[in-house]
Amino acid sequence: MTTSTALLTDHYELTMLQAALRSGTAHRRCVFETFTRQLPEGRRYAVLAGTGRLLEALADFRFGEAEVEDLRARRVVDEATCRWLADYRFTGDIRGYAEGECFFPGSPVLRVEGSFAEAVVLETLVLSILNHDSAIASAASRMTSAAGERPCIEMGSRRTHEQAAVAAARAAYLAGFAGTSNLEAGRRYGVPTTGTSAHAFTLLHDTEREAFAAQLAALGPSTTLLVDTYEVAEAVRVAVELAGPDLGAVRLDSGDLIVQAHEVRAQLDSLGATRTRILVTSDLDEHAIAALAAAPVDGYGVGTALVTGSGHPTSSLVYKLVAREDADGVLQPVAKLSKDKGSIGGRKWAVRRIGPDGRATAEVVGVGTPPGSEGTERPLMVELVRDGEIVDRSDLHDARSRHERARDELPRQARQLQRGEVAIPTIHLV
Repeated sequence: MTTSTALLTDHYELTMLQAALRSGTAHRRCVFETFTRQLPEGRRYAVLAGTGRLLEALADFRFGEAEVEDLRARRVVDEATCRWLADYRFTGDIRGYAEGECFFPGSPVLRVEGSFAEAVVLETLVLSILNHDSAIASAASRMTSAAGERPCIEMGSRRTHEQAAVAAARAAYLAGFAGTSNLEAGRRYGVPTTGTSAHAFTLLHDTEREAFAAQLAALGPSTTLLVDTYEVAEAVRVAVELAGPDLGAVRLDSGDLIVQAHEVRAQLDSLGATRTRILVTSDLDEHAIAALAAAPVDGYGVGTALVTGSGHPTSSLVYKLVAREDADGVLQPVAKLSKDKGSIGGRKWAVRRIGPDGRATAEVVGVGTPPGSEGTERPLMVELVRDGEIVDRSDLHDARSRHERARDELPRQARQLQRGEVAIPTIHLV
C-alpha cells in the first residue's frame, strides 16, 4: 500500500494555496529554485544528495481520501481547496544538478516549474529531504577525503531518528563510505551492511576468552574482535591465540587511538598476525580521521559526527520564487530584496568552468539562454521530471560514481579541512 507524502509539509503552503485559488492567481506559471546563500563556515564545497529520495516522494505526493478528510476535519483549508487537493498531480517540469554533484553558494541545485499551486506545495518536501541528505553527504565527503584509501563505515543509527538513520546511510554511501551498520538501508537502497559485536557481548560471558571463542565459532576467523573491554594487550594476545594469524581484524573503541594503534600493530606483527587489520571507532569526525592518517589504521567506523552533519545538520537550502507569468502570459523575473536574504530573479542555468589542467575554476550561473560551450564549461543541470513524469533513471550507484568524479575535478585546496574560502567562486551573469 502506497503511503502518501502530501502531509509532510507546512501548514502555510496550503494557506497560500487557498488564497491563490481565491484570488485567481494559482494557475500562473511560476519558477521556483533551490539554492544556498552560503556554505557552513570552513566548508570548501557541498554535496547534493537526496534527489533520488525526493523523486520517490514526489511520486507519492497525493492527497487521498484520508489526507483530505483530515484537512477538512481540522479546518486547515476551505472546501474548495480540499476539492482541488483531491485532484492534485504535479504536471510541471523539474531540472537540477545531478545527485552526487558538488555545489556552492548560489548554485541552482533544483528548479521546479509549473503553476504556482502545483509548485508551492512542494517547498517543504524538497527542502526537508535535500537539506538533510546534502548535509550528511557533505560531511561524509570530507571524511572519505581525509581517509584516503582506507574505508569508512557508517554506524550512526543509534544517534538519530530511525528514518533519518536510513537516509543518512544512503547519503554517506553516495559520498564514498564503504558500507553501513543499518540493515534497512541495505534492504531499501542496496548499501552494503556490516557489523560484528559490542562490549555487551564480551560482558555477557564469564571471560573475554569465552566471548572471543564464541564469536569465532559463529563467524569464523575473518571476524572483527573488539579488544578494549578490559586490557587491550591481553585481549590482542588471546584473540590471536584463538583465531590464529589469519584473524580478520581487531577494533579499538576508546583511549588514545593513535598510540594504541601503533602498539597493537607492533603486537600483532610480533605474534605473526601481519595481515590482521586494525579498525577504529569512538566519536570520529573528519579531523580525527585526518589525525590518524599516519597511524597504522586500516578503517574507520563513524557515527554521531556523520549523522549530525559534523556540526552542520542542514545545508541551509532555500526554495524561492524567481519568475512568474504576467497577465500577457510572459514569464517575468521576480526577486526578494530583503537585507541579507535577497535573491536573483529569473530562470537560471549553470555550468562549471574548467581550466587547462582539468580542474574547476568557477561556478557560472546565468539567466536566460546559456552561451554555447567552447569545451571549457561543463553543464550542470539535468532533466529530472517532464510534464509530471519522472525521466531521470539514475540510481544511488550512479550518484556515488558521479560524486567521486565531481570531487576529483575540484582544485586541490577543496580537500583542506582548515578554515578557508569556498573552493571556487560563483559568477552570476544576469
